[in-house]
Amino acid sequence: MDVSPAEAAAPDPVAATFDLLGDRLTLTILRHTFVHHARRFGQWGERTGAPPAVLSARLSALVEAGVLTRADGEYRLTELGLATWEILVCVWSWQREWTAEGAVLPELVHIGCDHRGPPVPMCRACGRAVTAHDTAVELAPDALWRLASGRRRSARSIEPGAGDARFDQIMEAIGDRWSAVVTGLALAGVRRFGEFRAALHISPTTLTERLTRLCAADILHRPATREYRLTPRGRGLFGVFVFLLAWARRAYPDGPESGLRIRHGACGQPLDPALRCRGCDATLARTDIRFDPAPGAARPSLDSVG
Repeated sequence: MDVSPAEAAAPDPVAATFDLLGDRLTLTILRHTFVHHARRFGQWGERTGAPPAVLSARLSALVEAGVLTRADGEYRLTELGLATWEILVCVWSWQREWTAEGAVLPELVHIGCDHRGPPVPMCRACGRAVTAHDTAVELAPDALWRLASGRRRSARSIEPGAGDARFDQIMEAIGDRWSAVVTGLALAGVRRFGEFRAALHISPTTLTERLTRLCAADILHRPATREYRLTPRGRGLFGVFVFLLAWARRAYPDGPESGLRIRHGACGQPLDPALRCRGCDATLARTDIRFDPAPGAARPSLDSVG
């Protein structure tokens, strides 16, 4: 199919989303914006410990992407920025459930029923809870090449500030395009080395390095069958991925088709995800949740931000 020069130059929505949000410092900035209502440069500087030039570059990228807006020396979340809350909740839930630091992280609480614990992804079309096993991934022939091609910054260059959450382990899965695509293919059911290579068209060395790294991070494992299978903590990344893809569609409505779509098998519809409380089955909105912190700390929520 012929494309116009403008379409050819436009960023792939999914690739652009992973480039922007698959970054430890960017996630930390957004977390402090939501949870601690940080709005000024100095507040993020104190909390993240990031060099001013690096922090300025990340904030500029978020402004350029329409996630933040700047006025009167303050940065505020736009509607698009507010829409990242489900991604952050899924990241936070994964960190709490599958990393060593999870024991000291705040706990997510549904204000409506006081249920504590991570919510579950659901399909808006039919209202059912959804996992990777319930979905099928549809790919255009060049979708993975467009997603994985190009250059991006390192996600491991900035150390977190004292007492701040580390995103090291989740960065193994989403911190560079190749790792993100390999993890996404595993969530889609790909298991064999040859299947990964056929889908990605990358060198055996590059693929081996990414698979080895993901196994070391306990996202994949390789049993005696010589297949690469997701571990429980790898399957736990499903929510992070589906909400990143959903946000990409919202962030780039006029961009080219990504060629990547997840379909919910139970209802046959393209997956439009939401978060559902495990306690009362209510569909959650941003203002429906809070985080209960460690004793003595102020109680943060995702309300009153913007």
